[in-house]
Amino acid sequence: MSLVSVESLSKSYREIRAVDDFSFAVDQGEIYALVGPDGAGKTTIIRTLCGLINPDSGVAMIDGLDCQRKFESIKPILGYMPQVFSLYPDLTVTENLTFYGGIYGVVGEDYRTRVEYLYRFSNLKPFADRRAQALSGGMKQKLALSCALMHQPRILILDEPTTGVDPLSRRQFWEILLELKKQGVTIIVSTPYMDEVARSDRACFVFKGKKLAEGTPAALPGLFEGSLYFCDCRPTVQTLEALNQVSNVQARRFGGGIHVYLRKDVTLPDIATELTRAGFDTGGFRPIRPDLEDCFIQLMEES
Repeated sequence: MSLVSVESLSKSYREIRAVDDFSFAVDQGEIYALVGPDGAGKTTIIRTLCGLINPDSGVAMIDGLDCQRKFESIKPILGYMPQVFSLYPDLTVTENLTFYGGIYGVVGEDYRTRVEYLYRFSNLKPFADRRAQALSGGMKQKLALSCALMHQPRILILDEPTTGVDPLSRRQFWEILLELKKQGVTIIVSTPYMDEVARSDRACFVFKGKKLAEGTPAALPGLFEGSLYFCDCRPTVQTLEALNQVSNVQARRFGGGIHVYLRKDVTLPDIATELTRAGFDTGGFRPIRPDLEDCFIQLMEES
């Protein structure tokens, strides 16, 4: 049986359908990523799992227990890190850890042992006496994670934990998550970053409250239909508009170039004449393999 399961979950806020008949399951020791843009429904799913909101229909289960009816029994095995930094800014790192230790009943020698472990784990010991409000973005997230880990939860739920954090801190944060996975912790994480998705065991693409696709990071790009080319030209607004006027073409900026998507029944020679009329040399189009982001963009636009 899966450690976490969500079945036919739906939730609306007035006329907005935030989550629509959504289902997924996560096994023990997995890192499962919920992937989507702002407003996709990720936070609503996470808050339902954490017993913070009630769904309109469907059920969320953790360790065989209903998150709405039996959440008091779930709390001892669950660690939650919300999207917005939620610790006490005027308390030091140590004082925040002490506070959360008291909430979870981790005291005495157990507390001292746990704090030393978390300091080593997060590299926060040199900043133990610094107030939380004076920490960098990456340090704040490490402190929030340490507080969520104080009671050694079996399941960790993280809502976009690295948004706005610098690339080095993001990498260090994920190294911590991968170490937790080795220890058997089950992790559900929402993220907009495809490089983080690639480090998960399985991922679910979410858009407008619906599941677009689910699978391993290696398998998901295989869902892409059609062909993909890299156009090595400056991705100006005018260039993108000109490409998107060509029949059966969708063009999107990727870094310093442009990704050009062709429908599955269309080849580059089929549109060569039209590209030439638009001012493009087909010799500048290089075929490439679609990645996670290409697949997600295509699925999102089709939906």
